[in-house]
Amino acid sequence: MKIHEYQAKEVVSKYGATVPQGFVAKTVDEALEAAKKLPGDVCVVKAQIHAGGRGKGGGVKVSKGLGEVKENAEAILGMQLVTKQTGPEGQLVKTLLIEEGMDIKKELYFSVLTDRGTQKVVLIASTEGGMNIEEVAEETPEKILKEFVDPALGLRPFQCQRLAYGLGLDKFDPKLVRQASAFFMNLYNAFMAKDCSMLEINPVVITGDNRILALDCKMSFDDSSLFRQKDIVELRDFDEEDPSEVEASKFDLNFIKLDGNIGCMVNGAGLAMATMDIIQHYGSSPANFLDVGGTATEERVEAAFKLITKDPNVKAILINIFGGIVRCDVIAGGVVEAFKKVDMSIPVVVRLQGTNAEKAADIIKDSGLSDKIIMIPGFADAAKKAVEVAQG
Repeated sequence: MKIHEYQAKEVVSKYGATVPQGFVAKTVDEALEAAKKLPGDVCVVKAQIHAGGRGKGGGVKVSKGLGEVKENAEAILGMQLVTKQTGPEGQLVKTLLIEEGMDIKKELYFSVLTDRGTQKVVLIASTEGGMNIEEVAEETPEKILKEFVDPALGLRPFQCQRLAYGLGLDKFDPKLVRQASAFFMNLYNAFMAKDCSMLEINPVVITGDNRILALDCKMSFDDSSLFRQKDIVELRDFDEEDPSEVEASKFDLNFIKLDGNIGCMVNGAGLAMATMDIIQHYGSSPANFLDVGGTATEERVEAAFKLITKDPNVKAILINIFGGIVRCDVIAGGVVEAFKKVDMSIPVVVRLQGTNAEKAADIIKDSGLSDKIIMIPGFADAAKKAVEVAQG
């Protein structure tokens, strides 16, 4: 789950991280009123969407005076903002953040992530703020600083100080080392307390009067932890998400819409990725990532089926289940129920192996749908057949 920049700043500020003053606006008039409340005559009009690269797409404008605020607010509100992260279709801008202009002396990069290789939380910092950190890591890896956090000890103050010195902040002003150390610690505390999967500040800025602030802020959260983060769930903006993904979340389905033509229903993220890969190998592409999980019920399978068939691009469906925890007969029962309730004209290829696979085959055979469902036991053979029927 993601939240907007203005929401993320509200969250981290509660943990002591410093952010610029700003106000949310949903109309041009509200943008003007917000600008009047800010100090100085320079402010920044920022589009609020769940994607990075907004500045390069024209979604962030420095505005001097109310005339420019009005002009930029009119231009950004309602625009279809296209960035690398939105794809070519872009996202509609419905909300603005009107923020005070800053006297920026230096831009830095900072993030807190989970490193899967070490199974630890890692703090990443760089002097190259405002840049795409992936490009910095590839072209100048020596400019990337990392501090790994021992889960038994937590983040230690000396690690924050080491990052601050590594960024050369003592050369600007020795007092900045202590300020930056507190800033990093506060952001780490927010990351841990809110069960984040990612917290990124790009850029962190040093102002002309030697303050350290989060000029931008992105946060995403571990969906599995949202049951204990009720205040974060309330921040969810369903208008920013694909309707099918919102619907999937109601049934605890891991669903991501893609742009291919073969709908996938799989149990387990690893098998789902392998299924998408083999579909590509045989010359087609997946229409979705859909993991029904290890505790799938007939109701969830039926919901998954309906999600897939709502996509007009889907020309075939591949159901690939390896029954370990999940039972194949439960999956088969859900498929049969879905067929009864959904007007199916799309060919369906089913591969069911593992727990109660024979019982599952009998359920489909006895349902009277064996002429509509293509049962294939082999993984590669099932994927190849799905590509063939999708291509006519």
